[in-house]
Order: sequence, then structure tokens, then C-alpha cells
Amino acid sequence: MELEQGDAVLCTVERVDKTIVFVNVEGIGSGSIVTSEIAAGRIRNLRDYVVPKKKIVCKVLRISPSGNIELSLRRVSQKEKKEVLEKYSQEKGYISILNTILKDQAEKAIQEIKKQDTVHSFLQEAKENSAKLENIVGKKDSEKILEILNTQKKKIASIKKEFHLITNEPDGVESIKKILCEIKNAEIKYISAGKYSIKIEAEDLKIADNKLKENLDNLEKQAKKYKLDFSIKEK
Repeated sequence: MELEQGDAVLCTVERVDKTIVFVNVEGIGSGSIVTSEIAAGRIRNLRDYVVPKKKIVCKVLRISPSGNIELSLRRVSQKEKKEVLEKYSQEKGYISILNTILKDQAEKAIQEIKKQDTVHSFLQEAKENSAKLENIVGKKDSEKILEILNTQKKKIASIKKEFHLITNEPDGVESIKKILCEIKNAEIKYISAGKYSIKIEAEDLKIADNKLKENLDNLEKQAKKYKLDFSIKEK
């Protein structure tokens, strides 16, 4: 799993050393948080916010040349925190399924899966294409695992973004209508002059995010083709 700036990640606090908090980023490696990124305003005692072994959700600020992940606790929204903790809960549930089906071979399979992605994301994608899972655990056990996953109640992840499409061309309005009509598996809403929103739903947040990026990239290409001004509203 590769991290990018702005990603929200689950961390375990390892130690608090004066003005720096050292953490382990789940499934990735070591990270650190400076005091100013713990909370807004003056902090009298770091341990009011972080204590060793506590799990916290942080946002990636940057990754140093040495590989240290610089993080922020205070910049994480409640929505991001909820999503990461929900995914962590699902991850534990999926690992439990692998342990039940694979028994002594579970740990080896989990390590192989983690070389490619998180267990949660890997198994979510396996629902659509089981080839990679079959390569690791075999066809028989793959079918057993997917049977359990498919009987579980599905949770839907939703992601939304605002964008602008503006035109001064004589036939610009028709061009906008044409572009928006070509978008598939997404909900488009008109907000106000030149302003729209796009909403994607999927069983997994990562899949929804990838579909959103794909649609927005497509919109940008089409906008250039029809000489429209396109921009994405950043939070």
C-alpha cells in the first residue's frame, strides 16, 4: 500500500518523547507527530491526547527522504476518522474469516495479501474478480471465503465532490449537457450557474474514490475538447 499526502491512516502510539509523538502506521511503518499537529491551541500535556498503545487516526502531511511519515492528528475530520475506524473494524472481521477458513495457512496468506493491499480492499476487489485470491489460497478456499463475504450485510461507501463547468461558447450549454450525460455509475447534481456535484457509491471507499477520480479525469479531458473551463472545488 502506497501512501499519498492527505491520506487518513490508522496509527498506534509507540512513545511520547518531549514534543514529538512516535507512532506505527498500520501496515506501513514508522511515523511522527510534532506538538503543533496534535491539537489546535496551547497543549499543556501531550498525554491528554496521546498515550502509548492507543490507536489514533492521523493525516499524512509528507514523507521524508529517510522514509519517516510526518503526520497530523488535528487535521483529521470526524468523517475521515469514522471511515478509517470502520475500515479497521472490517479489516479485523475479514482477517477472522481468513483464520477460520485457512487455519494454519492463514498467516502466510495474509502476509501475501498485504504485499498487494490491505486485507479489506483486497477481498472487496476479490468479490468482482477472484483470480488474485485463488492464486494465494486456491480455488476451493477462495469460494468458501467469498461465500461468507457475499452473505454479509453490505455497507455502502459514498464520496462526493463539487466541480465547475463554465463556457462562453455559443453551443457551450449543449456541450455541457452532452458531457454530463456520458458519465456512468455516478449521480450528478446541478447546484448553481456553472457549479455541479458528482457522487459515487461503492462497497469500498477506495473503489469509490478511484471511480470518482476516473470520472473527474474524464470530465477534464472532455472539457478541453469542447473548450470549456473545468475546475474541481478543493476543501
